[in-house]
Amino acid sequence: MVFRWFLQLIILSLMAGCGSQSVISDPKEVPKLNGGKRVDIGFWHTYSEEETLLLEQELIPAFEREYPKIKIQPLQLANNNEFKYTLISRNFSTGSPDVVRMDNAWVPGFSRLGLLRQLNKFPDFQETRSKFHPKDLDAGFYENHYYSLPLNTFTKVAIFNKELLNQAGYSVPPSSMEEVLKIAHKHGFTIGLGGYEAWNTLPYIYSLGGRLTNQDFTRADGYLNGAATVRAVEQLLLLYKEKIIDFSVVTGGGDNWDGVKEGNILLTDEGPWFYSTLNAEELNKALKLTIPVPFPGNNGPASMVSGEHLVIPNGSKHPDEAWTFLKWMSGKEPQLIMSQTGLVPSNVDAAEALKVSRESFVYPYLEAMDAAFLRVPPVKNWDEVDEVYTRYLKKIFLGEIIVKNGLDRAAAEIDRLL
Repeated sequence: MVFRWFLQLIILSLMAGCGSQSVISDPKEVPKLNGGKRVDIGFWHTYSEEETLLLEQELIPAFEREYPKIKIQPLQLANNNEFKYTLISRNFSTGSPDVVRMDNAWVPGFSRLGLLRQLNKFPDFQETRSKFHPKDLDAGFYENHYYSLPLNTFTKVAIFNKELLNQAGYSVPPSSMEEVLKIAHKHGFTIGLGGYEAWNTLPYIYSLGGRLTNQDFTRADGYLNGAATVRAVEQLLLLYKEKIIDFSVVTGGGDNWDGVKEGNILLTDEGPWFYSTLNAEELNKALKLTIPVPFPGNNGPASMVSGEHLVIPNGSKHPDEAWTFLKWMSGKEPQLIMSQTGLVPSNVDAAEALKVSRESFVYPYLEAMDAAFLRVPPVKNWDEVDEVYTRYLKKIFLGEIIVKNGLDRAAAEIDRLL
């Protein structure tokens, strides 16, 4: 693909003529940390297999050439609650990592619990923060301090099965979610959702005109339980009762990825890893069978944008060296190299330098970011908000409570949290 070849050329041009020298900057300018002794930095992350391969074969060796007194000890872990609770417990005991790449949804909660080091205390923080869009830094801002640096950003798109679209008489996906639902209902096609959580359901609700809160994220009443949101959830609930909407990925071990590629599901949604984790043969097949597009909708932003951030736990024994690694990883060239896997840089210069052809699977994800809403609003107890939202939406779909009453109760509880 043009995109992949372009980035490979970037890597080759960066490495050409460097020999054993750094591919990023001049090692002569490296400060002498820790009295010149070698320091081992524990780096816990949730990169995919392909991303980890690039991290360990390209990025870490390049960093260690530039900073020969700092040795990175990477550890790949699953992005789940076990990882989250392990990080919390390690902050209060021995064995804390020095750097963590975590979902930006976790950063507000970790900041509020006092588990992260304040990055703005480092003398060159202001210069470093200027490399990012202010909105990308919001997840790490709490009580006038910054606790994280944005590493990469991503969004979700709607992924359609081409054959089912053709059967319904469409060569391209419809421009509105209402039309998509009508197609699914008319032809008995399935829509695969990944769960009841905000990440999985809000893009559909927003596409249909619903909202979670007001624009300032200070009030849910009148929005989550407003007429538009009630109508959107009722539309989805009706299709769920008719077995058009399928939650089997969470209730019965179904697989939306395989479903849409094999022609059993008209529409699912996912981040760029839907494609980036595939080998060349699988990717070619998936691109022939599917059409990724920004979430259809004419009711304002419908796709959800999120990302990963880098943080330094309070338990780090080498915060200065950890900060050096944070700055390096969030720099232009490392982010461009990692974007081979479909990760979109958060560094402004890297994002501007990124050239993606329309044929690339990454292109629809970049398009979607132009009309996307934040997965993690600047609310410091987002985990609790998401838990309330998920609990009541599940009750609604399982028939334990009617739509309006469920959304009324959810809005009231979320307002108390806000």
